Amino acid sequence: MWPFTRHPIVPVLRFTGPIGMATPLRPGISLTSYAGVIEKAFNLAKTPSVAILINSPGGSPVQSNLIFKRIRQLAEEKKKRVYVFCEDVAASGGYFLAVAGDEIYADPSSIVGSIGVISASFGFVEAIDKLGIQRRVYTAGLNKSTLDPFLPEKPEDIERLKRLQSDVHDVFIGVVKERRLGRLKAPDAELFTGAFWAGQQAKELGLIDGIADVRSKMRELHGDKVLLKVVAPERPGLLGRARRFAATSGGGWNGQAIADDIVSAVETRALWSRYGI
Repeated sequence: MWPFTRHPIVPVLRFTGPIGMATPLRPGISLTSYAGVIEKAFNLAKTPSVAILINSPGGSPVQSNLIFKRIRQLAEEKKKRVYVFCEDVAASGGYFLAVAGDEIYADPSSIVGSIGVISASFGFVEAIDKLGIQRRVYTAGLNKSTLDPFLPEKPEDIERLKRLQSDVHDVFIGVVKERRLGRLKAPDAELFTGAFWAGQQAKELGLIDGIADVRSKMRELHGDKVLLKVVAPERPGLLGRARRFAATSGGGWNGQAIADDIVSAVETRALWSRYGI
């Protein structure tokens, strides 16, 4: 029915979940998994708008940047205006995706921001000592065991990590400043600390343009008869996910694959819990 309707159609992209963190049973947000649907959304209708819904606590800065760039490339090629709507959370990499929008909106209770870079790990040195376990590491290259959780931390390793984080942070800050040029209303020392805010304060800081939901905004722009068409990647059912899991496990329920999926679930839960979700 879509090609023949006389009502304006606005394609809607939805990015939900962590970015770049994926296992066979837990597909994450990546350019590989979303490239097709992003292009489809920009080709779907003649309406000069594309809406994007974001509910993500962040994740990979590389995948965030790749998806951001692809959205902007298509927006310019197809002469479309991109409207982003933050749902529960658009933080860290989730906010990186949000600034692909020409306009950004949120709910008053949305969590927005967290423009920073984080690296988290554990140290097990004392634990393995108490258990009488010897850690044996052999490398070719002096820095191959950098920040090994079973070895004592070295000041030079921490300094190296901080320099890397600073470089990644600078890229993030640069993208936000470019995309929100003339709209940011607070100093860098307040905006780029990794702090996050609820929707209304994010609006006051200039991180978003207003408080609105996708249906209300699209009706405001295109009339009450506008149709919203969700464009989403195909997700395999339970049987399909099980087959994919088995395929990546060498044909069986490999313990390492199960462990990877458990670790991914824990990391995902930790990302969401930072924002009280």
